[in-house]
Amino acid sequence: MLSPALPVHAQAPNPDVTALPRHAPLAVQTRDGLVESVHYGSVISTAPDESDDGGLRTLFSAGDPLAPFYPRSSLKPLQAAAMVSAGLDLPADLLALTAASHSGAAIHRDGALRILEMHGLTADALENSTDLPYGPDEREEWLHAGGIATQITQNCSGKHAAMAATCVINGWPVRGYLDPEHPLQLLVAATVRDLTGEEPERTSTDGCGTPLFALTLRGMARAFGRLAAAVVADPGSPEAAVGRAMMQRPEMVAGEGRDVTELMRLLPGAVAKDGFEGVQLVGLPDGRAVAVKISDGGDRARMPVTVRALEALDVDTSTLAGIATGVVLGGGRTVGQLTATDFVPAT
Repeated sequence: MLSPALPVHAQAPNPDVTALPRHAPLAVQTRDGLVESVHYGSVISTAPDESDDGGLRTLFSAGDPLAPFYPRSSLKPLQAAAMVSAGLDLPADLLALTAASHSGAAIHRDGALRILEMHGLTADALENSTDLPYGPDEREEWLHAGGIATQITQNCSGKHAAMAATCVINGWPVRGYLDPEHPLQLLVAATVRDLTGEEPERTSTDGCGTPLFALTLRGMARAFGRLAAAVVADPGSPEAAVGRAMMQRPEMVAGEGRDVTELMRLLPGAVAKDGFEGVQLVGLPDGRAVAVKISDGGDRARMPVTVRALEALDVDTSTLAGIATGVVLGGGRTVGQLTATDFVPAT
């Protein structure tokens, strides 16, 4: 029976279970030695190799890393690279904010406004959805001060401010900048194809309103490896500008207390970005990369799986212990743990 809570146009037949991605168990939560929950997903690690398919070599994988999926906000650094190639020139903190899913702290809100003001714009130019600050502490502080959901507090406001600014720089219409046929979005699509080496399987619309492309974990890993490696290998490129800004100002990419910010602080040279529905990407200075998708869309397994994958690449993850596992409490004491499975194939 169709749900009466959904409009008719939003209701669809049940998915074909034979076509579902073949995910693998990547993380488990235990309670007093018993597995309580299992998170399935897919993961891949890649390295640049000009002699291999598409200039990319798979180091290891688990699940179904070639199944198309929506990268969600992990696309933002690629979108930012497209804008830099079109003339967007921002200081490191604001360029990092362009690639951010920020927590909505004052530095993030003020940063989005600064991007607009630098280009003669106001918040009226934004076409993203409205929302309260994403970070729990930031949201509570905002509400306590009488704040409401706005476009500036929505976690993608830095990207949208930069999109409007890029239109001004190029003489493109600001109104309608989210239209897939707008010159800005056509440039973004071309950049995504170039960095991932893939033609999107299909397109949709992200939560904030921007066009969204269905890609593979392999393609996204390729892109993030290029973002991180360019900082050293091609320092004048748009990819290097974005990667360098994210490395220099990780607090702008997410926020205080966020695991993505912590990872970049604790792993110098890494470019990291998360995405809704359990997505995590990490690029390393030598061009290697890790891409993770948790099948149930839950957020808690994303980072333990990522750290385990980095460990398998012989990356020193000792500093990442605080984000590599999750504590399970019972009566106020530790009774279990959320941890990655041993999903890396034996060599």
